[in-house]
Amino acid sequence: MAARRALKAVLVDLSGTIHVEDTALPGAQEALKRLRAASLTVRFVTNTTKESKRDLLARLKKLEFDISEDEIFTSMIAARNLLEEKQVRPMLLVHDQALADFKGIQTRDPNAVVIGLAPEHFHYQTLNEAFRLILNGAPLIAIHKSKYYKKIDGLALGPGPFVTALEYATDTEAIVVGKPEKTFFLEALRGTGCEPEEAIMIGDDYKVDVGGAQDVGMLGILVKTGKYRPGDEEKISPPPYLTCESFLHAVDHILQHLL
Repeated sequence: MAARRALKAVLVDLSGTIHVEDTALPGAQEALKRLRAASLTVRFVTNTTKESKRDLLARLKKLEFDISEDEIFTSMIAARNLLEEKQVRPMLLVHDQALADFKGIQTRDPNAVVIGLAPEHFHYQTLNEAFRLILNGAPLIAIHKSKYYKKIDGLALGPGPFVTALEYATDTEAIVVGKPEKTFFLEALRGTGCEPEEAIMIGDDYKVDVGGAQDVGMLGILVKTGKYRPGDEEKISPPPYLTCESFLHAVDHILQHLL
């Protein structure tokens, strides 16, 4: 890892870190205001595929978070960029509310498969259609491979197990575009004027958020909310720069020790 520099930017995960579905986590709004007051660049990075960026922003606004659209970088936007680059026609296995982020992308006669979180589409017939496309040479593009995520009523399966099933059945390796891919974090910092060594990531996923960020040269703070499970901080090497109770406590540490 490169030498540390003065902290300039903070990347923040959304679901499980500052909110869970339609509930803000305690103290998160005020902590964000304090972070902004420190003149740090703040960006929000998410693997969510349950809703479009527009709907996600509306949800966050309803929860009284001061966030603008250009501060949010999603794995679905990264996936759209890849589709446009490759000029392919995807079979989109994403939540119906997320389709707005792919508006204008040609999907007729698909020659690629894109998988996000799509519980209503994860059944045998649809997955078998994807399986046949991949066998015939269609690239498999995973918006992300998270194993699970946090809902109000408990943990729920993410798209990762379904992506892995298709990889296994077709002897194919998926192209992953979201966290923890290095390119995702670098794209999130694009335009900020900050290098990875000047940034820190706060998230509830030890591998996807913290491990991915640290692999690219950032510091990583793991919060014990959302999908966190006891002992997660021991599952990556190097371990998180810091493991703390919540986003509120992560911001306290940043303001007291990293400025």
